Amino acid sequence: MPAELPGRGIFITGTDTGVGKTIIAATLATLLRAQGVSVGVMKPVETGINDLTSMGPDARLLRASSGCSAADQLIAPYRFAPPVAPALAASKAGIKIDLQHICDCYRQLAASHDYVIVEGAGGLMVPLVGGLLTCDLVTLLQLPLLIVTRPTLGTINHTLLTIFAARTMELPVSGFVINRMPATPELAEQEAPHTLASLASASLLGVLPQVDDGSPTEITTTLAATWREAATFGWATAALNITPYF
Repeated sequence: MPAELPGRGIFITGTDTGVGKTIIAATLATLLRAQGVSVGVMKPVETGINDLTSMGPDARLLRASSGCSAADQLIAPYRFAPPVAPALAASKAGIKIDLQHICDCYRQLAASHDYVIVEGAGGLMVPLVGGLLTCDLVTLLQLPLLIVTRPTLGTINHTLLTIFAARTMELPVSGFVINRMPATPELAEQEAPHTLASLASASLLGVLPQVDDGSPTEITTTLAATWREAATFGWATAALNITPYF
């Protein structure tokens, strides 16, 4: 059993790559920061970075949204150029990702912030090092999961599989968010929220719209305002352990 880690926080994962985990993580950070909460953010492994001397776009958006002033090395301890899975990117760079080092970085962030948002790479089964996957990192960090999914065809299978995998590995699931709902949804997209809410063994904490206009920071501001006004926001604050802040 890993030693107990301090702090209140959430680990944000997705049902696939490209579902908008960073946008949702930044949106949550924006909401908390607006309430005067000291928010720590972390992107343990980011790939597809052009300039490895600075943080990648995901980590930069998390910092901008949260106002977190921690060192780059704490927010983004591992950065790689190839836009591939972390284990492969690290192997090509001749670097071994150390999960305990990530835990140490998290521990420092948790010690100096009220709430810490950690965003994973891809989904729970993404390989990090050797036979260890993102789910193993979640176990070490002892954080509950917020799962980000999409409304399009195929999401029911992907979302239920992700939640099932988390439950099987005894990872606590706070709930899931459906991201990028079109203004004019197709039939599958219209029915996805109801179907998932009825079949998933986890709470639907929000259905956020597709927002294409504006910078990433402007998009997160728009989504934060939308989520705050949603009927499910009260459930979300309770599930994410942030009710005292609102």
